[in-house]
Amino acid sequence: MALPALLQNRLRIPVVGSPLFIISNPDLVIAQCKAGIVGSFPALNARPAEMLGTWLQRINEELDRHNQANPDNPAAPYAVNQIVHRSNNRLDHDIEMCVRHKVPIVITSLGARTDVNDAVHSYGGITLHDIINNRFAKKAIEKGADGLIAVAAGAGGHAGTTSPFALIQEIREWFTGPLLLSGSIAHGNSILAAQAMGADLAYIGSAFIATHEANADARYKECIVECGADDIVYSNLFTGVHGNYLRPSIVAAGMDPDNLPESDPSKMDFGSGGNSDAKAWKNIWGCGQGIGAVKSISSAADLVARLESEYLAARSRLLAA
Repeated sequence: MALPALLQNRLRIPVVGSPLFIISNPDLVIAQCKAGIVGSFPALNARPAEMLGTWLQRINEELDRHNQANPDNPAAPYAVNQIVHRSNNRLDHDIEMCVRHKVPIVITSLGARTDVNDAVHSYGGITLHDIINNRFAKKAIEKGADGLIAVAAGAGGHAGTTSPFALIQEIREWFTGPLLLSGSIAHGNSILAAQAMGADLAYIGSAFIATHEANADARYKECIVECGADDIVYSNLFTGVHGNYLRPSIVAAGMDPDNLPESDPSKMDFGSGGNSDAKAWKNIWGCGQGIGAVKSISSAADLVARLESEYLAARSRLLAA
């Protein structure tokens, strides 16, 4: 197992901040990268589409200035998430922007395409593809992805149902490249556990919702702090793809979280589940099961510092055992 060259000696802790729909913005990405982890955002967060180039230019310029001022402590690289699904009519434009601005890492979701991987490779970037099972993992690598993000049970947003122990084990039987683990990771102990299982990096999203830089409703941030694993509901109603959501947001939309109907996956639209007041991710809030570790709203830098302290303490305990 080895990290790509662009990640070697660039990370404070082995963490990638996952792209959060609506929530991740340049402020959060820049703060994450300066704090020493990979920051990322979905290309679709930049609206209208023309805004994507502006965001990428700002991120590149601010990180370049940071690196020039801190040659001994450079920022981590950043990533852009692309939804590789036929419903995304912006994909060609957004990939063109990534190529033009030479985005270091492109995270692909909901489909794997050779032409997308080739476009990123053309300027020296790398692609990571998120998957929920071993079959999809093999398809992604066959189509040219450089690494995999194993989205296991308990992850926020569109998540799988497979235990991280089983998913990582099956992938590592045949794949030796970069492997990230997503699912209920919000504490330094969990970062070390992900590595112990065979992952190279932890993929953390929900904890960053409760940061000052995140573009999230104040009530959403407070809900992250107040809730725990029992408050997470798994449903495909809201987008057509199964995902994890905060129970209080479903109740606030006037629905019974214990009796949600099934949605037609062929009509995936990332919008509503047939209820005009139930828009994912605007007021039906995505979230993973690990939020019990989030005790307060903080800056992204403070959250990374907490994770680092917990991670180093866990590693010290293991070495002393």
